[in-house]
Amino acid sequence: MADWDWSIRERCISDLAEWRRRYPVVHDCTVTDDGERVAAIVEKGNKEVTVCVNGKTWSMTAERAWSLKFSPDNRLVCPMLREYEWSLVVDGEPWAETYDYIWNLAFSADGKSIAANIKKDNEFGVVLNGRAWEGKFPEARDVVISPDGCRTASMVKMRRVATLDIFSFAEGVITVAVDGDAWKRNFLSIWGMAFSSDSKKVAAGVNIDRLTYSIAVDGTPWDRTFSHIWEPIFKPGSYDVAAPVKIAGLWTLAMNGRPFWDTAFVQLWGQRFSPDTQKVAAVIAPEFGKWTIAVDGIPWDRTFPEAVLAPIFSPDSNKVAAVVKQWNTYTIAVNGVPWNRHFDMIWDPVFSQDSERIAVKAEKNGAYMLVLDGIPGKDIYEHVWNPIFSPDGEKILIRCIQDGKYYRKVVSIDDL
Repeated sequence: MADWDWSIRERCISDLAEWRRRYPVVHDCTVTDDGERVAAIVEKGNKEVTVCVNGKTWSMTAERAWSLKFSPDNRLVCPMLREYEWSLVVDGEPWAETYDYIWNLAFSADGKSIAANIKKDNEFGVVLNGRAWEGKFPEARDVVISPDGCRTASMVKMRRVATLDIFSFAEGVITVAVDGDAWKRNFLSIWGMAFSSDSKKVAAGVNIDRLTYSIAVDGTPWDRTFSHIWEPIFKPGSYDVAAPVKIAGLWTLAMNGRPFWDTAFVQLWGQRFSPDTQKVAAVIAPEFGKWTIAVDGIPWDRTFPEAVLAPIFSPDSNKVAAVVKQWNTYTIAVNGVPWNRHFDMIWDPVFSQDSERIAVKAEKNGAYMLVLDGIPGKDIYEHVWNPIFSPDGEKILIRCIQDGKYYRKVVSIDDL
């Protein structure tokens, strides 16, 4: 981010209206984090599709394409179908391997690794950087990629089961495969897989029998079971695993199989550790129909009647912000205090590096805008992507569509 162009100016990157004059169909656009490129799948006619980037198309065409995304390192990635076979195309170059289908694209944090679920010859697995698992399964879904980008995990079915064969399902035919090797134990169901921060361990929520749930780490369940659980996460820098668990009709946060918080709630999920790992926040419901955030088990004083989304910590770990919904409108609450302005839709808050400011993308009456500390910016957009603060916190990068054109703008926070 430090090497991006942070000079205060406005640049028109591409005229999207001109794209629409050239092509019968232009699908939704995607942009790079640095705002320098905009891309979309376009149909050229004769049932051919390709990808257009800053007004220039890839040389290759296909029968179908979908899930166009820029990786964190700004490579443009798209599954494409050619001659009845799917491949992943990266910056216009297809991988050598082809598949019956490919989906669930996942990127490592630095963008250097790309993974996806695949189907080939009626078997399922995972591909990482163009190389498929040697182990194949009757079913695989929900791929996750390790922090170092070198490993992958997926929920897999170990044997084929007829649709109505409930007895086989009850025996347990689902488990987790890591790098193509399945855990030794099967379960009724699996969800919420997560890698440890050093990429060496995998945790997942498991359904042991019809009424019993737990968390398994590398295939071994905790020594305590619960009436229900939600998805686990590893504490950064450790092998400690935190997950919401239901005990005696109420939810609390457990660590390594033991209650971690002293408080319990009607509901609890979406737990997140602070950047310094000393705090943990989660969405909770102290009563039915009342939602808020709890930090280290202590709820905010204010509750919201319709929804609260997952908490987001500030870089200094001292603030927690979350999207909240009340009266059929959305806003942002910071440390329990909601903004005074409300919107038809709002996206996750973005903190400045010094933790002092919050910017967010919002929509009201069909128009998009950016909001800084609860105050809408001066401009309205046909579309806008999430704002990005400069490293010094004094500027904001705006990636937006106005008057049919895609712009990259850098403005002072005082001029937003």
